Amino acid sequence: MAPRVTPDQRRRADAERNLAAIIKAGRECFGRNPSASMTEIAQAAGVGRVTLYGHFSSREELLEAVLHDTLTHAQQAFDAAEPQSGTAADALSRLVRASWQVLDGCLGLRAAAVLTFGESGVRRRHEVMLGRVDALIGRGQDEGDFRTDLPRDWLVATTYGLIHLAADEVAARRLARDDAGRTIEATVRAALAIPHGRG
Repeated sequence: MAPRVTPDQRRRADAERNLAAIIKAGRECFGRNPSASMTEIAQAAGVGRVTLYGHFSSREELLEAVLHDTLTHAQQAFDAAEPQSGTAADALSRLVRASWQVLDGCLGLRAAAVLTFGESGVRRRHEVMLGRVDALIGRGQDEGDFRTDLPRDWLVATTYGLIHLAADEVAARRLARDDAGRTIEATVRAALAIPHGRG
């Protein structure tokens, strides 16, 4: 005989389903429209405004949760790219492609985050991933794959900046979406390459 589900358990399960639906709807709505309202997101999630505000007291709080969820997916994409395997140059290419695949699916979300938190606030929320890029670039420098004539912090910032610049260019239709991944990878590799005659 199956265990009886109590009213409290049912309410918790409903709340978890609603929360997951709201986060998903938020990602999709912000992805399409950086100015998406709480009403739009509630409708897309199939919940009422009271339920939505029961989970998130403001649009900023919801956007923070959606951004956190997206960055968690990005971390998983980083893990799947196996940055510890192979040469640092090849690992960096995999990380760049993985980063673009995640970002490509939520260009509007990035715009919404910049509008709400500012560029510095968005970058601050990427610190964990930037730390992993820093470690990879350091490995590449130690192994002779990447240039050492420029500060490592600058090379990390360049990598981060190029990926997000590509997102802005795609959003502005100055860069074809289908070309973006290859373009970012080639540009990052060129930026980190050892100049001819130098180490």
